[in-house]
Amino acid sequence: MESSFVGLALAAILVIQFSTPVNSSCSATRPSPRNIRYIKTSCYDTTLYPKLCYHTLAIYASTIKTNPKLLANTALHVSLKSTNSTSRLMKRASKTPGLDPRVLAAMLDCVEEVGDAVYELQRSIEEMDHAGGSNFSMVMNDVVTWVSASLTDDDTCMDGFAEGAVNKKVKTTVKRHLGRIARLTSNALALVNRYASSKANLP
Repeated sequence: MESSFVGLALAAILVIQFSTPVNSSCSATRPSPRNIRYIKTSCYDTTLYPKLCYHTLAIYASTIKTNPKLLANTALHVSLKSTNSTSRLMKRASKTPGLDPRVLAAMLDCVEEVGDAVYELQRSIEEMDHAGGSNFSMVMNDVVTWVSASLTDDDTCMDGFAEGAVNKKVKTTVKRHLGRIARLTSNALALVNRYASSKANLP
């Protein structure tokens, strides 16, 4: 009974923390319809989660314009921001007193995996800054590798909560929010690949 109560308390903490809105810096300039169409078309033609893609990137339309590199780079930053926030919240939740050992183990593994995902997204953004010139293909291969590794870490983290012994409410809450960062990262990877292909096909 006590472990059930702790599980419900942990789930409540996660719901409250994960539901806290993350401030986003929207451009004060009203984006042109052309820029909005570009983002919408890119999201719906390229990504597995086009609605999420469009809603998270459209607010940056004035900055992105119709630039595929800026689109991919912005998608990476959006994914990093969400993953970084999730990492901090998971660390906080893992310190909840009285956690069942199995829940705690899954939480600690997840903290490590999501922390790795943050690092890998940071590296991918750093590499994107160097994309250009004769080493474009090599740099973009590195970017794809880093983003793919981040996506794998998100999936591994979710797998840790697949065990039936983990409190169902905790599992559902954690997996829902981990699923979001995995979808954001998947979209970013698709847009990175799109950018890489568009440049590679130029004469």
